[in-house]
Amino acid sequence: MNQQTGKLKPGEARHPDETTQEIIARDAHAAPAWARDVSYTYMGSEDISRDRYTGAEFAAGEMARMWPRTWQMACREDNIPEAGDYYVYDIGPYSFVVARTQDGEIRAHYNSCLHRGTKLKPSGTEGFSNDLKCPFHGWSWNLDGSLKDIPEKWDFAHLEGRKMCLPQARVARLGGFVWINMDPSAPSLEDYLGEAALAHLKAWKLEDRYIYLHVQKSYPANWKLTMEAFMEAYHVGDTHPQVAPANGDVNSQYDTFGPNVDRFISTLGVVSPKLRDKYTEADIIENFTLGDSSAMGGQKPELKEGQRARQVMADMFRAMFEQATNTDLSHVSDTELLDTYSYTFFPNLFLFPGISLPMIYRFRPDPRDHRRTIYEVMFMRPKPLDGDFEMAEVQILRDDQSFAEAEGMDPGFGVILDQDTDNLYAQQEGLEASAKPGITLADYQEIRIRNFERTIDTYMALAPFAASLEELQP
Repeated sequence: MNQQTGKLKPGEARHPDETTQEIIARDAHAAPAWARDVSYTYMGSEDISRDRYTGAEFAAGEMARMWPRTWQMACREDNIPEAGDYYVYDIGPYSFVVARTQDGEIRAHYNSCLHRGTKLKPSGTEGFSNDLKCPFHGWSWNLDGSLKDIPEKWDFAHLEGRKMCLPQARVARLGGFVWINMDPSAPSLEDYLGEAALAHLKAWKLEDRYIYLHVQKSYPANWKLTMEAFMEAYHVGDTHPQVAPANGDVNSQYDTFGPNVDRFISTLGVVSPKLRDKYTEADIIENFTLGDSSAMGGQKPELKEGQRARQVMADMFRAMFEQATNTDLSHVSDTELLDTYSYTFFPNLFLFPGISLPMIYRFRPDPRDHRRTIYEVMFMRPKPLDGDFEMAEVQILRDDQSFAEAEGMDPGFGVILDQDTDNLYAQQEGLEASAKPGITLADYQEIRIRNFERTIDTYMALAPFAASLEELQP
């Protein structure tokens, strides 16, 4: 408290109900250290300029200054498990063939023939290939990027002595993901994430999970607006009223771990503090929605007198998930089984490392329209003890389709995703029509948005990215 005025200083206000940490401290299976971290920093209360969401010039600046300098998740290692496997990752006008070489290394080659520029592999594809061969004139490269063959080589004597291997982005492997960065001078992935966030990611052991559902849809909204719709739980009461009886929304915890990683923790199996007088412990169970409800088999637990709904649900989910996925979860805490842990990894990745909501979100700007976003949702499960699993192929939905129409999607969670994204139409159009030059953010509940936009500003202050061909060739 400010001793002179008696008012809280900016950024100090919190919902007066019990905190997230107080809720999870009562769980029977204790939370791990990474879940107990608290790391909030006040970052000011100024409005955020709306032109970053509406202007083509700002979007062009992001592509010239920011995207080439950041670490991005290109694919899972399980997408390319064997030598010769490849996966094409596109971001804006850039395209990369991420391939596993004969010696097990992973390379990210610029997806462009050094002859006349034709893409070596079509965008949106993955598969197997013995080499990287241009479909136009047949120039080919080995999987490590070294030149393999130039048809009619006699006509290219002037290339003698020139380095003709494919240019490459930097590659890092962490958490079962393949990360790429176009900037030869960028910090390592470990330094980019920071010590605290790196420790969290390693603790999750996401390399022991696989993607069983992958859905993609495009939206007529700027990529930042689309991402920011998922950065806070402040919207839950009005956007998702059906989940409020089982969701601690307004007392969620928000943390920042440096410029490139932040999170919120939203507890489930508890009533929203705004609705405490309207719903009982039994109502919590009746209204609970999971991201992966297949393990429940349509069942809901019976609540006995004196029991906490949250604990009863945690115990049931532990047993059901173990049986449904053929995994051992005895070492997993109750909060990991129940709660929403939402991490943003700058610039375009969300990781949800929990068990009941084990998801990945990836957002990419449409290269043809700065007001459109390519949004991907990927659900993870623990890899079975017998090692028998299959990576899901992406399902691409039309603009008019509901997420609930995706094969394998829990219908209730599909509706939640629709509710989130339906707001985007009105928000983009509203910003275009607005007479207000900026958007206003909460000091605490929307700190992830401010941290995200502040990081973008640091890149926008740099000169456009430029690297010579020699720097990009191994």
